[in-house]
Amino acid sequence: MFLFDGPDDAPATVLLAHGAGAPMDSATMTASARALAAAGLRVARFEFAYMAARRDGAGVKPPPRAETLVPAYRAVVAALDATGPLVIGGKSMGGRVASMAVDELRAEGRTVGLLCLGYPFHPPGKPEALRTAHLAGLAAPALICQGTRDPFGTREEVAAYTLSPSIEVFWLEDGDHDLRPRKAVSGLTAADHLASTASRVRDWAGSLA
Repeated sequence: MFLFDGPDDAPATVLLAHGAGAPMDSATMTASARALAAAGLRVARFEFAYMAARRDGAGVKPPPRAETLVPAYRAVVAALDATGPLVIGGKSMGGRVASMAVDELRAEGRTVGLLCLGYPFHPPGKPEALRTAHLAGLAAPALICQGTRDPFGTREEVAAYTLSPSIEVFWLEDGDHDLRPRKAVSGLTAADHLASTASRVRDWAGSLA
């Protein structure tokens, strides 16, 4: 059910759900998990049922609406049963689902915060279709790691949103939805951004733990 990376005795565990169209062992998810593990965090990855079904030959079905996956995310948190501080989150849609569950889980003492790797603030090309209403009143500490040219929410767009003061947005210069920059433009590589992200997540999670 889970893929684990990082030391068993890490100061915090990060639970990551995948995005809408790629599995938990995609290149992006694997690179992110390994970077966080290299920074000293324990990482647990999982898949929602619709994605796991694709491995069983059930065909490719569109992902369910994000809000319908909240009960599944809660069930995964219970199954993981982390013994130390737990940060919940995920890539794109996975982080969005976690953002809908985090306040209740935090009130129950099951998590200390939320981590989103490329939050889908709106569908690409539809900046008016915002997915931010619940973020204005978020109580849990949250860290959103976002590329400045992410088509799901650029730096200029996000600056105009009403977000809870509990949310920190960590910007990756010239990063796309997978946080990857164009080296010719920024002089940076995907590995550079992953290392910077992992370092920030480690420090942020440490402050919560």
